[in-house]
Amino acid sequence: MNRTATVKQETLAALDLGSNSFHLQIGRIVDDQVYLLDSLRDPVRLGAGLTRDRRIDQGTKSRALEALARFSERLRGFPRSAVRAVGTSALRVAKNAKSFLSEAEATLGFPIEVIFGREEARLIYLGVAHSLAPSPERRLVIDIGGGSTELIIGTGLEPELMESVSMGCVSYSLRFFPEGRLDKSCFKRAELAAANELQHIVDTYRRSGWKQAVASSGTAKALAAILRESDLCEQGISAAALEKLRAQFIKAGEVEKLKLPGLREDRAAIISGGLAIMSAALAEFGIEQLEVSDGALRQGVLYDLLGRVRHRDMREATVRQFMRRYQVDTAQAERVAQLAHNIHASLNGESSDADAAMLRWAASLHEIGISIAHAGYHKHSAYILAQADMPGFSQKEQERLSRLVLAHRGKLTKLEDLPERSADWELIFALRLAALFCLSRRDLALPAPACRWSKSGFQLTLPRPWLEEHPLTEGALENETEEWRALGVKLELRSSDKEERPALA
Repeated sequence: MNRTATVKQETLAALDLGSNSFHLQIGRIVDDQVYLLDSLRDPVRLGAGLTRDRRIDQGTKSRALEALARFSERLRGFPRSAVRAVGTSALRVAKNAKSFLSEAEATLGFPIEVIFGREEARLIYLGVAHSLAPSPERRLVIDIGGGSTELIIGTGLEPELMESVSMGCVSYSLRFFPEGRLDKSCFKRAELAAANELQHIVDTYRRSGWKQAVASSGTAKALAAILRESDLCEQGISAAALEKLRAQFIKAGEVEKLKLPGLREDRAAIISGGLAIMSAALAEFGIEQLEVSDGALRQGVLYDLLGRVRHRDMREATVRQFMRRYQVDTAQAERVAQLAHNIHASLNGESSDADAAMLRWAASLHEIGISIAHAGYHKHSAYILAQADMPGFSQKEQERLSRLVLAHRGKLTKLEDLPERSADWELIFALRLAALFCLSRRDLALPAPACRWSKSGFQLTLPRPWLEEHPLTEGALENETEEWRALGVKLELRSSDKEERPALA
């Protein structure tokens, strides 16, 4: 285990790389609570910087990197385990997100995870729930971001229904209010589009029901501030107040002519899209009044990170849930996981916590595809892991997990695009051998694995007496050397006359 995992971490940092603004929030841990120490915000407008073919333009990219450089200075000295950076809608859709993230991570000095919409919804709910007084009542949370809107129903700290819809204040302002025009027809088209986006969830959410409706994030806070300063609504957001505000927007006719108390200059260009989406949401869900929460995505990331450093990782809970859902043979999964760990440790001594966890999760879930069909089950397993909602996991982590599971059997040539220096090769080697040795699905007395890795490939040494007693395994290992050879990697099998003390797989 890495030293950082055993050190008590008292300060955590969360970065929200949103479609409108980048936020950094730093909090201090006291018991099981996170108390705000510092926060930074930069209105990068990543979503507005997407070209027609969905690429982040150079000007926006430069602003984003400048913001991350400033954040990096504030994070200097933080251990990697104490910082989590997440990207949302704009980075989910940008075609050049991969190249941008490579530069962004180098500038920031920490990895950046692009999260799926429902994972964003889960984290938003976690942040909002921690900001509100404890209540046994069910809540509806609406979060209008720059490029997506998340809607969640939950009780206490547990979300029950989660949805992410592709509409946000930046995207809708650009699409429906061109050049800052604010006429009635613009609002009508924007509200109709938003209502159409919500149609597929409205009935389900209304049947579930809620006692408290809460809005979060920048759009909600901006609207609440305008309504309060304009004496339209004393607290929160009401449907009646939004109607009056909408009339004032239409009367102004243009964004530049909006002179509203409480409206920040950097929010003016994108507030119309947010107003249209909020109006449509309240109408579709039949909401008269919304509370506005101080909690949002970045607070949720902080609390999720707190769970990780306190060994209450949501990803572990998700893996256990998937094992139950797909009726995994837990004895076999544990067998493969333990042997894969031993082989990997034999290769390179002490692995990172992240690699060790990824290998354990892959071993735990490598057979979930059997629930669909045994033939080609590894492909089914990989597909599920790539496509399913997996709370706690980022897109990159799900892709990595899916790749490891796909690679645990069958042809290795399907991985020709994996970089030669990727650490995943060692994980794949360990998982393939562990699955091969455990084909009998019984606890076997195996020799302690003696593995080595070099630039030319892998070397595996086993006692000659053991191999003679297990000819099927020896034959399978010989076939395995052919699979690696087809990829241009040498797997050298060696036998020794020394009888080693067996270890149970």
